[in-house]
Amino acid sequence: MLIQIGFFYFYHMDEKMYELFLNSSGVCTDTRAIEKDTFFVCIKGDNFDGNTFAKGALEKGAKHVIVDNPAYCTDSKNMTVVENSVTFLQNLALHHRKQFNIPIIGITGSNGKTTTKELINAVLSKKFNVLSTKGNLNNHLGVPFTLLQLNKQHEIAIIEMGANKFKDIEELCAIALPNYGIITNIGKAHLEGFIDHAGVIKTKRELYESLDLVENGTIIINEDDELLKEIVPAGPSRFTYGTSNKSNVVGELVDLSPFVEMRWEFKEFKSSVVSTQMVGKYNFYNYLSAIAFGLTFGVDYKLISEAISEYTPTNNRSQVKKTSRNSLILDCYNANPTSMKSALESFAMIENPNKLCILGDMKELGVESSVEHKAIINLLEDLKLKAYTVGKEFKEIKSSAVLHAFETSEDCKNHLESEQQIANQLILLKGSRSIQLEILENSL
Repeated sequence: MLIQIGFFYFYHMDEKMYELFLNSSGVCTDTRAIEKDTFFVCIKGDNFDGNTFAKGALEKGAKHVIVDNPAYCTDSKNMTVVENSVTFLQNLALHHRKQFNIPIIGITGSNGKTTTKELINAVLSKKFNVLSTKGNLNNHLGVPFTLLQLNKQHEIAIIEMGANKFKDIEELCAIALPNYGIITNIGKAHLEGFIDHAGVIKTKRELYESLDLVENGTIIINEDDELLKEIVPAGPSRFTYGTSNKSNVVGELVDLSPFVEMRWEFKEFKSSVVSTQMVGKYNFYNYLSAIAFGLTFGVDYKLISEAISEYTPTNNRSQVKKTSRNSLILDCYNANPTSMKSALESFAMIENPNKLCILGDMKELGVESSVEHKAIINLLEDLKLKAYTVGKEFKEIKSSAVLHAFETSEDCKNHLESEQQIANQLILLKGSRSIQLEILENSL
């Protein structure tokens, strides 16, 4: 039986198959990670066919194996053939999610999704047993994997949702069925898949549209973001955060030193200055969003401030590290024109006479790539910042703001190690993940 949810159709999940999953030790798609009694799903990738590992999965201790190529079904008792393994995994996750009557928070946005998710998790975990997306497993496979980890102890789930083409967010909402949601922001990201900024807006708005269809759907929204306010539907409840008194929770950015120092207030409560462990004005808004979620779910005010002050970033997201010679701001997990602009503007606000940027190319910008890279160089000049650049796109652009232009991070690393060493600098490293700017850390 087909079930329609929005634009997407899902098959009714066979209860016997669901029981097999419930009695397993969990879902797995990688034979290297198999545990005893794993429910193994064979997934086809661009460069591999998971069906070829079906027999090996059973031999390694899998309880049951799902294949979508009958040729690899060598054990009719312990294997099941389905039409499409990915669709099966999504159907299974949807069916499992429907067994839980708990708040499901959906998070999407062009920038800050993972950091915001981690901050919300830190705040809500002060009061609740929370299931949260691990890392950035936020796609058509990652979302089902997260949902399938739900158990009776969980009181809230936080599901990160990424998108690089039209309808991605609608599809993920149809699986996760969120009843709370936030779009962190809408910028210029993955333009190859969306064609233009309007395409990004249309796809991110799918989270709002999903919440508009849910009874008691609630949107947490940045009151300072005019674009988000413009596209929010009238139906769902809203809880707002921002810097004006129009917001439910009002924040004040006190200082960037380089860490964010802030105050916040809600109704009659006014916090003292909260010192955090992340840099950048953009993270000020990520903190506010986490505070807003904490207030929405009744977390004690002092515990909210405690959570945001304790949170320490990882994975090269707004991390500050000290080497023997310099202080580094590692923000090189990903980059797009919007996040690059925010990072540079925040970096310029930090009071330090000895600052240097090392910027890597921004990927997946399609036909807009050269224009967007040129705009970043122009911004460097306007902000009076100096930079090393890494990547073919930046290397094509000549500017007095660029001290050296390298084609690869390895080239830059060789230069740093062979020339006079950089010392006593505050250095921002910002670029797309594939540029691998993190390899420069030990050379600085």
